[in-house]
Amino acid sequence: MSDTLVYQYKQPSLLNKAHGLDELFLAQYSEVQKKDTACFFWGRLTNPYITARCLVTLSNVVQSSFNLSPFQLALLKDPIVTAGNNKIRFEGFSHCAGVYARVDVLPDGHDGEFLANGTTNVDFNQPMLAALSGIGKSDKVMLSVGKQEVTLQKEEAKIVERKVPLPTKWIKGLTTVQLFLAQAEKTFTFNRMQALQLFRSIPNGKPKTDYYLTVRGNKAAFSPVKSSAAICVGGIHRLRLLEPLLPLADELRVFPHPAMQSTTWQLYFGNVRFSLSLSRDAWRGFSGEGAALEALLEDVPEEWIDLVDKYSYANQEFNPTLLAIQEGLDLKKVDNITGRLSAMGLLGFDLDENHFFYRSLPFKLNRILSLNPRMKEAEKLLEAGKVELVVQTDTKVEARVEGSGVRHVVMLEGDKERCTCTWYSRHQGERGACKHILAVKKKLIG
Repeated sequence: MSDTLVYQYKQPSLLNKAHGLDELFLAQYSEVQKKDTACFFWGRLTNPYITARCLVTLSNVVQSSFNLSPFQLALLKDPIVTAGNNKIRFEGFSHCAGVYARVDVLPDGHDGEFLANGTTNVDFNQPMLAALSGIGKSDKVMLSVGKQEVTLQKEEAKIVERKVPLPTKWIKGLTTVQLFLAQAEKTFTFNRMQALQLFRSIPNGKPKTDYYLTVRGNKAAFSPVKSSAAICVGGIHRLRLLEPLLPLADELRVFPHPAMQSTTWQLYFGNVRFSLSLSRDAWRGFSGEGAALEALLEDVPEEWIDLVDKYSYANQEFNPTLLAIQEGLDLKKVDNITGRLSAMGLLGFDLDENHFFYRSLPFKLNRILSLNPRMKEAEKLLEAGKVELVVQTDTKVEARVEGSGVRHVVMLEGDKERCTCTWYSRHQGERGACKHILAVKKKLIG
């Protein structure tokens, strides 16, 4: 299977200077067109300097890697842009998919009109970065998100951007990130001075051990010594990506995952937000965590997925609990629907508003299984009749699953699950269930 989905755009994107304003037009592409429109959003950025600084930092995240070779590092990927629900969101991953960043331009951060809801891929090449870096505090910048070109023009110079691929790894990463974010809770809030002091305690180099965010009195610091109320941060050197923005931020909030599978660091600039999410360790990408696998176990009619997809597209947000109440659905079924929408990369999560937002990625329903090889392998085990239930009671299930020259034992007892395979032995369930446990659970559902 290819690592990327390559799309041909009808025209390039462009940033054009006219009447003293920089007009940014972002091209769009989608396999699933819900509305044929030339433009999603057009208007003026009310805080162009901060927005530009955040987008440059986002590009630094996209161009960084913490576990890839120089050859892989040369394969640059580009941010995703979503316009809808009166917000403009720019998202991207590091090459290794272990760092996720998002810029949210909030309702007061722009003065324009949303003509339609939509999502696109954009290219941040060097000319675009130079243009963003050159935006000053008094400059007037217009932003348009649609299917028109993106060109940078300063005086007589005109720069046209290239088309971009959409990495499959990003779709998988988006799934895990939003599920982790949905479980995260705000733990600490720091003002600008406190945040600057905190980041001075980041150790030099690339520490191979975990560090912990601790707060004693009014002083916060990173320490290699674990304490009961500390937040674990693996690959702490990745936080340096935020350093250019700290002097400009009003506030920093920290949102850890309950099991410390990720930490999210959110900077606030009035009408613009910047979020940085780190995977548990520098060598772990969000794309391989398998957080959505449990929600994919039970089949949900494709018609349901399509209807909820259209509902989310129309409302630009998705509230699983409210949907369950309104439609009289079982919460577990709604979780399954959420998992499927997430697995297609159609849902993101807004920590401050505490609900999912919708992004219309160019992705089809029938690609879910291909993005989750463990679930695909579980299906093959069931089809081949390699799953045998030995014990099945209300509190305990024991099964035998045939592997390559070996029989694996799967035990399910309440919330505890174990398998004798090497995947479980290596990860202990931290990166989602192994294919053998998934196959047994799917067989139990029938």
